[in-house]
Order: sequence, then C-alpha cells, then structure tokens
Amino acid sequence: MRFSVYQVSRKGGREMNEDRMGYCYTRNTGLFLLADGMGGHPEGEIAAQMTLQVMAAMFQKEARPEIADPRAFLASAVMAAHRQILRYAAEKGMLDSPRTTVVAALIQGGSVTWVHCGDSRLYMVRDGEMLARTRDHSYMEQRQDEVPLTKAGEKINRNILFTCLGSPANPVFDITGPVSLQQGDKILLCSDGLWGSLSDVEIVYDLGLKPVSHAVPDLVEKALAKAGTSSDNVTVIALEWETPDAFEATQGGVTTDSINEGVFASTVQASLLDNVVEDLDDEAIERSIAEINEAIRRTAARRGSEPKEP
Repeated sequence: MRFSVYQVSRKGGREMNEDRMGYCYTRNTGLFLLADGMGGHPEGEIAAQMTLQVMAAMFQKEARPEIADPRAFLASAVMAAHRQILRYAAEKGMLDSPRTTVVAALIQGGSVTWVHCGDSRLYMVRDGEMLARTRDHSYMEQRQDEVPLTKAGEKINRNILFTCLGSPANPVFDITGPVSLQQGDKILLCSDGLWGSLSDVEIVYDLGLKPVSHAVPDLVEKALAKAGTSSDNVTVIALEWETPDAFEATQGGVTTDSINEGVFASTVQASLLDNVVEDLDDEAIERSIAEINEAIRRTAARRGSEPKEP
C-alpha cells in the first residue's frame, strides 16, 4: 500500500480537547480512526480514546496481515468499543456513562470500507468532486423534510444525536463499502468542529485542490477562524491513496511494501486492553515495536544505498 496521510487536532474555544484520532496499518491493510467525545456527559475524552484503543487492538489481533471480512470487523470493533465504555462506567460506579461518536475507514485490497456512528464524518473526494459523504445520525440529517415537535409544540434541536457509543442503548451505526480506490482518491475523517463551520463545498474544494498535507491544516485554520471564540474542537485526519510519481517526496508519505508480514504500526496511544484482546501482553507489544523499528532501519538503509537524482 502507498498513501499520504496528515492529521491535526485543535482545541478551539473549548476548555479541553475531547477529540481523538489515529491510524494503524500492516503490510496489506490500514485502519484510520476518529472519535469525538460528547460534551454534556462525563469523561468524553476517555470514551473517545478508549474507542480508538479498542478498535486498534482488535485490528492488531485480526490483521494477519489482512482482515478476513472488513464489514464484519468494523461492526464487531464498534460494538466492542461500546461495551468497553459501559464496562468502564460500571467499574467506576458512574451515574452517567462517557459517550463518543466514531468514524473509521478500513483500506484493504485496493478498496475502502467505512463505519460511522454519530456526527463525525467521512468525505471521499475523487478528481475534485465528492464521491461520498456519511450521513449524520441526527435530526438534521435524518429528517431534513420533517422538523419534529415536542409536546409543547416547540421545535426540537435537529442537531441532537440519536445514537453514540457509550449510551445505555446499543448504538446505531452504518457501514459502507467496499468502494474501489483510484489513484489520487482522498478520504477525510473529521469531527463536527470542521463541518459545523465549513460547508461541504468548501471542504471538498480544498481537499480536491491541494495535497492532504496542505488541505488539512488550511481547512482547520479556516474552521477555527470562522467559528471564533465559540469554536468546538476541530480534528481531521485525511489520506491520499497511491500518490503520483512524486510519492517519495510527499509530506506524510507511507509505503508498506517493505514491512514484513506480522508487523503492526500505529499512531494510536498504546494501552493494554486485556479484556478485549487477550494476546496483547507486554512481550507482544515489545516484539511488535522491535519489528517495526527493524523494518524502518532496513528501509532507511536501502534508501541510503540507492543512487541520488542529480
């Protein structure tokens, strides 16, 4: 696999940042993750971080080096994260559980499959045009032609989510794909801090016009400036698939061709979740880190021996 990736998260006008993002990959498959801890409930940042850790841990366990069934994996990973959040709340005796949205994209075999729960979004852009966008689990998205009324006859805030991870009810989530990837396709995952300030047209325009290493920071700065002091957390992770001939010089470029089978790399903060993935013990973690470092060393040595362009 070859792709460029860029990620950034800004606190905005909030006291703390409850968004989390990251990605992990093996030789043949990659998982890109973003979660937005929900305000109004305790420890949203814990729910978001836990979601990424559980899904990354399951990815490490099952990507050997590929996921057997991407759709089934994404469904089971989302439910595992949901159950882990509820278990955390129960063990701490919390009256209200932490909650989070999530959006995740799994790339494998030249295709992408994604899942989302809540209002964190995925955009897929091809040749400067939006090929796909997730539909938020909110009144705004699901009932665009119908504004529900309360008993008193007042309109309900259509931005209210009707599902998330960590709530007492099982989460509702949508899975899309697999969708075949073409060279230059761009996939962007973001929290509502981005799309709440910028239109789809603005997001797609920047993403289609620039490499992700330029489009992502530009979009984040535009969203922060537009929202001002009331800005929500703004978090974005985006990738460009199989970048053109200048791939090696592209900022954030990743190639997995030199990675050995069984090696797992991740930007998700490590945490042992033994009750979810039993074989993630200290020895396995240390062995994985050593294998990654060895693969990086071999790649650097090989590049150093290659003739330089004049």
